[in-house]
Amino acid sequence: MFKTFSDDARLRELANAAELPLFRAVHGTPKGLTEAEAADRLAQHGDNHVARPTRASVWARVRAGVNSPFIALLTGLCVVFVVVGDVRGAVTVGAMVVLAVGLRFWQHTRSDRAVDALRARVSATATVRRRASDGHTAVTREVPVEDLVLGDVVLLVPGDVVPADVRLVSAVDLMVDQSGLSGETLPERKGVTNTRQASIVDIETICFAGTSVVAGTATAVVVATGSDTYFGTIARDIQGARPASGFDLGVRAVGWTLVKFMLVMVPIVLAVNGFVTGDWAQAAMFAAAVAVGLTPEMLPVIVTTNLARGAVRLAERKVVVKRLNAIQDLGAMDVLCVDKTGTLTEDRVAYAHSIDLYGQPDGEAAEYAYLAVRFQSGPRNRLDEAIADQLAGDEDAVSNNAAYSAVDEIGFDHDRRRATVVVRHDDEHIVITKGDPDQVLPRCAQAWQAGAVIELTDARRRDTEDLVRAYAEHGMRILAVAARQQPARLGGYSEMDEAGLVLVGFVGFVDPVRASTATAVRSLDERGVSVKILTGDNQHVAAFVAGQAGLRIGEVVQGHEIDRASAAHLRRLVTTGTVFAKLTPANKARIVAELRSAGHSVGFVGDGVNDALALRAADVGISVQGGTDVAKDAADLILTERDLSALADGVVEGRRTLGNTMKYVKITASSNFGNVLSVLVASAFLPFLPMLPVQLMVQNLLYDTAQLALPWDRVDREYLKRPRRWQAGGLVRFMLVFGPVSSLFDVTTFAVLWWALGTGSNNDTDPTVFQTGWFVEGLLSQLIAVLVLRSIMGSRPSRQVLVATCVVAFVALALPLSPLAGPLLLSALPLGYFPWLVAILAAYGVAAQLAKTMYTRRTGAWL
Repeated sequence: MFKTFSDDARLRELANAAELPLFRAVHGTPKGLTEAEAADRLAQHGDNHVARPTRASVWARVRAGVNSPFIALLTGLCVVFVVVGDVRGAVTVGAMVVLAVGLRFWQHTRSDRAVDALRARVSATATVRRRASDGHTAVTREVPVEDLVLGDVVLLVPGDVVPADVRLVSAVDLMVDQSGLSGETLPERKGVTNTRQASIVDIETICFAGTSVVAGTATAVVVATGSDTYFGTIARDIQGARPASGFDLGVRAVGWTLVKFMLVMVPIVLAVNGFVTGDWAQAAMFAAAVAVGLTPEMLPVIVTTNLARGAVRLAERKVVVKRLNAIQDLGAMDVLCVDKTGTLTEDRVAYAHSIDLYGQPDGEAAEYAYLAVRFQSGPRNRLDEAIADQLAGDEDAVSNNAAYSAVDEIGFDHDRRRATVVVRHDDEHIVITKGDPDQVLPRCAQAWQAGAVIELTDARRRDTEDLVRAYAEHGMRILAVAARQQPARLGGYSEMDEAGLVLVGFVGFVDPVRASTATAVRSLDERGVSVKILTGDNQHVAAFVAGQAGLRIGEVVQGHEIDRASAAHLRRLVTTGTVFAKLTPANKARIVAELRSAGHSVGFVGDGVNDALALRAADVGISVQGGTDVAKDAADLILTERDLSALADGVVEGRRTLGNTMKYVKITASSNFGNVLSVLVASAFLPFLPMLPVQLMVQNLLYDTAQLALPWDRVDREYLKRPRRWQAGGLVRFMLVFGPVSSLFDVTTFAVLWWALGTGSNNDTDPTVFQTGWFVEGLLSQLIAVLVLRSIMGSRPSRQVLVATCVVAFVALALPLSPLAGPLLLSALPLGYFPWLVAILAAYGVAAQLAKTMYTRRTGAWL
């Protein structure tokens, strides 16, 4: 068995191994594997691909839709109805279950298709050195990336995506973009020796799968493939069950609250009704109907409809929803952690300015740098491209360049960290050197300032070094530019000529903060969401970007502090800190988990491999279209544009979704509780059932049908201003206040029907009028409760809610006169009942409004 090298210790050992022990460890040779060896290893260890979550099967999606306490409760009630022989009740409840599960199944399927459409699937190959068999000469050829195995020798050139974790054997000016792993915007130098090893991704002799070659060439040997790569281990870690989000915990709590309430109330109803009537079979059927009455049975449908509507609205704002429940988690979010690169910034190097040695604006440095870029023959890096992009449109710079011609060049290498070109202008040669300030400044004896050459004294040199350091601490990359004029000569130039230079000045570069970032951060703050930066970049860049984004910067916390922090100290760091820098993937996930344990609802935005663990640990993980596949797999939402403004809109959408859902839950649960109280009163005094089970079921069905319009209702602006969560405690309090209010008017209706109209006071009287009277009054009072209690501010209901309410109210009044009256055992109501009905409903509306006002003043809360 060959060993794999995904563990840090083994990878570090290979990173520092000499060539012979290195190839011995991977059972390879510098000449490459034979085709037979490669085939054997491929058969033994499998393809070089990272296992990704497979598309859920049809049955898995159905199970996901059924996995809800409310669905389980409704399924149990359906079984009860079957047992007691109530076919209509079983069919009604079963239809609700099928509808809710079907809606959720449809949305999950739709989301999966949208995510698949975002993934760019391209076939990729790698260049390897292999031999036909032992003794044959090695040849270089292309093989599918999936066919790479441990010990393969690969060749890397600019533009290549590193196909596996590889140890460099030789390298020439190799620069690798590994921002997806480290968070660093600029490419990293890679080579055959290590000078830094603070983090695993900082090892210079290792190139990681999924990173890309920006410049230079290299030969390397594969040390890990597929799920054993650094990339693969992270992908593997996120494939387990994700932790329950705030939404999951909230729904679970509300569901169990209602279940416990039912387990208390239903036996009481059964006992009271059975003792009063003596008909225990009928009492059991009625108790089952009451159980349905206590259950907001349309809740799964309402929730799913709300979420599906939210998903459609978010899609219009360029947000793809993978996990429906994440919409309400977005509304509950009070902390948003974001990776800096590509999220807050544009993930590019842009020209910022050209300055002299005192930091004053001066275009000379940029013009000389442009000359150097134009006449260099080697590959351009991102700084070169930024200079060219900035000055290519400058007519003066372009016209001046026409007077110059190339003479010689001393190319860039990573030891010198500078590059030099020599150009001809008239009869002179100009030596132009650009590079890191600490490499260029020591070669300068003078400086250019205000059109004159001055001596670069020790004091001026110190001031210049302080200037460079200050810019670096503000997140800026500085390039020093120096030059020297001399008479034209024959022969080439060497490093010896990079001396006695005149410091022309400095060119500054930044990763620009997106134009929309500050506005988005301010909008999130206004909505009660605090933003924290979690990045692998250095603390200076992170703090600079935070300032540009409008964040309040306190202490910048670094990864090593997270590693060493005790539990109590970690809690303080994550709750008070705003900017976290030099983080590993585990650091990010730990910060997110600690914020959640502190009671926050946490969102995380990231697009790299190094963000995957934190994406999975958050209540809601958010990636972007251009992100890595592993990040998109771990995310719940995907932004099709890199713009946080969409999230600010999404937060409002999540709160609107939760608000409309909570309207249904609280209003329905309180009305149902009121109905149960009314049933208990009536069962204690009436010789017949106050409402038949089938009537109670139809009443609930009509009411719930009207509530299907709630996802389209308006939500108070005040409700949308701060994070909202599912709260079981608030539900019980709401039920205990508003349930008795509605029950009071039910009992009033009983009194009117019994004494004022005499419908049931005589034992020979048919009780259907009494039952019909409460059927109509109960349904209409529930509809009034929705209109009164749906808003704390008295905002106007949506057109959909008004239409649905009016239609169901008409059906309630017409049903006793329709052909369905017979099967439902309803009868026409006497005209004398309707003035009483109007008065009772009007009084109930006033009482509900007064109770709402007192409730909000007392509790300071509403939905």
